[in-house]
Amino acid sequence: MTKYKIKFLPIDRICLSEDGETVLEAAMKSGIHINASCGGNASCGKCRIKVLQGYAPSGVHPEISESEYDSGIRLACLTTPHSDMTIEVPLESQVDRLVLKKRNKASSILSVSDIGEFVAGWDVDPAVTKKYIELEPPSLDDNISDLVRLTRALKEKYGINGISVDFKVLERLSVVLRDAGWKVTVAIVQIREGYKLIDVESGNTVEKNYSIVIDIGTTTVCAQLLDLANCSVFKLQTKGDTARDLCTLAESSDYNAQISYGEDVISRIMYSQKKGGLKKLQQVVIGTINSLIKELIEISCVNAEHISQMVFAGNTTMTHIVLGLDPKYIMLSPYTPVATIFPTVRGEALGINVKNHVHIYFFPCVASYVGGDIVAGVLGSGVFQRDKTTLFMDIGTNGEIVLGNKDWLVCASCSAGPAFEGGGIKFGMRAGRGAIEQIRINPSTFEPMTLTIGRVKPMGICGSGLIDLVAELIEVGLIDQNGKFKRDVRTNRIREGDGRHEYVVCFASETCIDRDIVITEMDIDNLMRAKAAMYAGCKVLLDNVGLAFNDVDMVIISGGFGHYIDLEKAQTIGLLPGLPMNKFIFVGNGSLLGARLLSFCKGFLNETEKIAKTMINVELSNNNKFMDEYIAAMFLPHTNQEEFPDVMEKLKNLLNANRKK
Repeated sequence: MTKYKIKFLPIDRICLSEDGETVLEAAMKSGIHINASCGGNASCGKCRIKVLQGYAPSGVHPEISESEYDSGIRLACLTTPHSDMTIEVPLESQVDRLVLKKRNKASSILSVSDIGEFVAGWDVDPAVTKKYIELEPPSLDDNISDLVRLTRALKEKYGINGISVDFKVLERLSVVLRDAGWKVTVAIVQIREGYKLIDVESGNTVEKNYSIVIDIGTTTVCAQLLDLANCSVFKLQTKGDTARDLCTLAESSDYNAQISYGEDVISRIMYSQKKGGLKKLQQVVIGTINSLIKELIEISCVNAEHISQMVFAGNTTMTHIVLGLDPKYIMLSPYTPVATIFPTVRGEALGINVKNHVHIYFFPCVASYVGGDIVAGVLGSGVFQRDKTTLFMDIGTNGEIVLGNKDWLVCASCSAGPAFEGGGIKFGMRAGRGAIEQIRINPSTFEPMTLTIGRVKPMGICGSGLIDLVAELIEVGLIDQNGKFKRDVRTNRIREGDGRHEYVVCFASETCIDRDIVITEMDIDNLMRAKAAMYAGCKVLLDNVGLAFNDVDMVIISGGFGHYIDLEKAQTIGLLPGLPMNKFIFVGNGSLLGARLLSFCKGFLNETEKIAKTMINVELSNNNKFMDEYIAAMFLPHTNQEEFPDVMEKLKNLLNANRKK
């Protein structure tokens, strides 16, 4: 079998490709990421590469012009090496992790005191605690077993009765006790049956008790390392104008390495059905998790030996894949996951680089498309405790919605599509360096003013920028409420392209990709579908319980993306309901917030399962009412203008003002 060397620039890495293997497949196999939102089926046109050396026959694609093709531009998913090659991965096809980390940090609620603002009635009481004990060495007069000696002392000093023991502790108990001179620290976890001894360490390590909490997202994985031994202090240490959370010793985030295998959960499930696909998906996400753990340890200077606990929260598909469970039936009617409540699992059994006594708690899921990340968000934001009716929204590719209060909870999942992540948009991209995140259009000249992440030349448009752009287009009168460009406007920014009209956001000379960045009518249609799905999902939930939007007391927006949404712009396009601004609250990464809370307080272990069992899932895939509401919402902002009185009044005033000019 012939193998060819492929050198990837600018990362300067070499991998080998097999006969018939595409550049994208070779890159995936070697852990080299090239943007491919469609998972490699040539439908998105995002996996652009430039062939600098070598021979590689390639199929043509409408996203690549003839001149670009002649200059060596190809799609990685259509390019098959027939010789050794040198390939450049352009900026728009790379992943900018540094920007991701900054945005995730800005959108996460980090302090324990902040958690207290959302959730009431809890004390710091971790599930895994450490106890220091000094034992009397055995003698002929007292020669009971080492285990009984240890448990007897724990009962006498700490009043802990009925303690069981992990077998792996027994395997090395006698050696540890004697090497430590009978002075040891034990790690104890509370389980349903009582207490369980899970680790024994030499000396006094009570002050070294740490937890890692992880939000396993479809696109990103976010992690924090928490100090369980010293988290009883709720105050923040202030230095100058900044505050530092004393309990969070380190945090980091990275793209889920599975993104090379598809943008959304459906494409991941489909890949999992290929030979070895599920194992590969599990390995790459575990690889991401291990990289984050290593980074957290390096940042905090914590000894990995002292990690005692891990808490994971993720959607149903991600949870299944991490556990190695077949997600096939999640996407097939009647949409049944293998399980929604999962046993704790040893980290080492999954290939996670922690000591063998560390168990992972997985947040329970509700249904195929309402996962543990949402249960964690409901826990962390305190929805389950409030008297007030709250609408909890996690806006993304798989939009998830929860409605309710302390007495009842209903939920739904609506497939919004990848538009909010830049997918399905001609020049859409994730929120990375060079992504347009804010835009304003002059109502007189129709000239745009843009701001990019990193304040560099534009490379594309991310989700928040897309919402801004469409809202601006309708506010200045360049598009109608059907999302179609008006043909009678005098501006060279509107032109015909590929049979449909488009607006030029940036001309090629203004970008770093040497191409005009445009938004097309098809792009606007895709955004309208995404926002219509979210709005319709909310409307159906409200209708199911006999309520209207005006009956909602609070709207909680969760997720890193939600933090960057301009509320007014989101209302202008009809993504968010037309409620007063003071009813909206951003909680950042709600999934991580709930995972932190559970790590700090074992009292919420039962609460999480109670929340999951309380949440009644409303299936929207075959719901006629949802389809009616979805069609009604395919308008800017909505077919029923009475649902957005403030937006309609604003648009009316803006259009009148523009006419006078």
